[in-house]
Amino acid sequence: MPKHTPAPLDPRSPLVLDTRDLPRRPGALRTVRRVAAAPADLGVELIGVPAGADLDLDLRLESVSEGVLVSGTISVPIKGECSRCLREINDVAAVPVQELYAYENSTTDMTADEDEVGRMQGDLIDLEPVLRDAVVLTLPTNPLCREDCPGLCPDCGVGWAELPADHSHQQVDPRWAALSQLTRKEE
Repeated sequence: MPKHTPAPLDPRSPLVLDTRDLPRRPGALRTVRRVAAAPADLGVELIGVPAGADLDLDLRLESVSEGVLVSGTISVPIKGECSRCLREINDVAAVPVQELYAYENSTTDMTADEDEVGRMQGDLIDLEPVLRDAVVLTLPTNPLCREDCPGLCPDCGVGWAELPADHSHQQVDPRWAALSQLTRKEE
């Protein structure tokens, strides 16, 4: 199976980490804290991270024998709409990340498939694929504005929370209308 060559990384990109100042001996570590702009299409149909929103990266880079282990949290703003009542959802999520990035020409190249482990390009690490996987897998496919959201009335489309308790849309079949008159007389 031929290996594809990834596009060269831009070391000035906020989602690219440069590890030149991290010694390549196991146990060496460095922390990275920065704010980066969110890439486009970071989400699912009803909820996601707005493109260009600030992502707070709080990461730890640790040298291990095969590469660099990146772990930490990424705080992301989330916008979307409730799948039941269509109210706007605005929230912040702290998404944990942990990924091993293998050094070029390490034994990991021979022991792991290409898509099993992240790969370094020289001294650079691209965080976007890991960020994308972690954030999208954290988002709910059916987001709710609150856990007990009652949704919308299917007849008038108004939120159940805004309607009185006795709200109904009783529709009487004209063929049975005469029977409803009988029950009213009994009351």
